Amino acid sequence: MHTAASTSAGETTTQRSRTRRWRVVDIVVASVIGVATGLLFLFWNNVGYAWFSAADAITPGLGGIAVGIWLIGGVLGGLIIRKPGAALFVELLAAVVSALIGNQWGIETIYSGLAQGLGAELVFAILAYRRFGVLPAMLAGAAAGAAAWTLELFLSGNLQKSPEFLGLYFTTVVLSGAVLAGLLGWLIVRALAATGALNRFAAGQDVSQRV
Repeated sequence: MHTAASTSAGETTTQRSRTRRWRVVDIVVASVIGVATGLLFLFWNNVGYAWFSAADAITPGLGGIAVGIWLIGGVLGGLIIRKPGAALFVELLAAVVSALIGNQWGIETIYSGLAQGLGAELVFAILAYRRFGVLPAMLAGAAAGAAAWTLELFLSGNLQKSPEFLGLYFTTVVLSGAVLAGLLGWLIVRALAATGALNRFAAGQDVSQRV
């Protein structure tokens, strides 16, 4: 039997499907964010790595506090585009840009971008791409940090290091991801939205509706 309720449910499913489809503007803006984040990585490859090395010299594993900026692409992509695959796309593109222009890690940068993007993407997927506040942003950043830590177990040989190092490094990377990628990423999106630059996105409309 075809009922009004089933029709309404079908329309809701169709509308949800449409809102999750990528528009041309989504692709363009996600690409711009990815390239811009990749250029930010080039700056952070020197400044952040110096901070990482200095902190690690104090206590091995403490260097993870500097990692968060390298995780911010996935958070920005997820918060602004709000479509499946956005967090992964932006973080991976940023890593590709960083690797192509040149850095000290070469091709490994792309592997890292893939893992970190997947970490952030997982959080947005678990939340069904419906929640984009500060807490989801910080969880996405933390998950990207956890993914980075996991990859480095094998990519950087961290699996051979002590449990104390691994525990401290995991804690600092995850906290750095939550703050420097998640919280900072959320604040950046709010600031951009306030200028009107994101008016074609739900991220911009959310802010304008509160004003």
